[in-house]
Amino acid sequence: MMSHEITALAGSHKQRRRKGRGRGSGLGKTCGKGHKGQLSRSGKRPPITKEGGQMPLFRRIPKRGFNNYNFANRYAIVNVSQLDGLAEGSRVDAQFLKEAGLIRNTELPVKILGDGELNRKLTVVAHRFSRSAEQKITSAGGAAEVITK
Repeated sequence: MMSHEITALAGSHKQRRRKGRGRGSGLGKTCGKGHKGQLSRSGKRPPITKEGGQMPLFRRIPKRGFNNYNFANRYAIVNVSQLDGLAEGSRVDAQFLKEAGLIRNTELPVKILGDGELNRKLTVVAHRFSRSAEQKITSAGGAAEVITK
């Protein structure tokens, strides 16, 4: 095949609608713009925020109050019950938890919560512990080490 023999696939190029070319075209006379009014004129259209006298959306929505989303501390959460499946005597830190598939992001600080039971002796290294989690880890013979930055 030569370069001059290459052609476009059938139907790959759709022709544009030619407006104002007679009634037989389907878009003659007013070209689909209706009769008169601001939207039928050529040139500038009203901004998308204008609602024709109705109270605009950005003025209808309340803007009071405080949102803590940008300031909230987010943690990678792990429950004590999830640690029970790990090997006895291992040192559990963020990298270990990621490799075990218990957390996704090692950039977030890790917090251990006390849901479930722990029957293995583990050394758990995390940024935060709930009281019940720390109690369950120490009662199983392990240690809970807090990371401080």
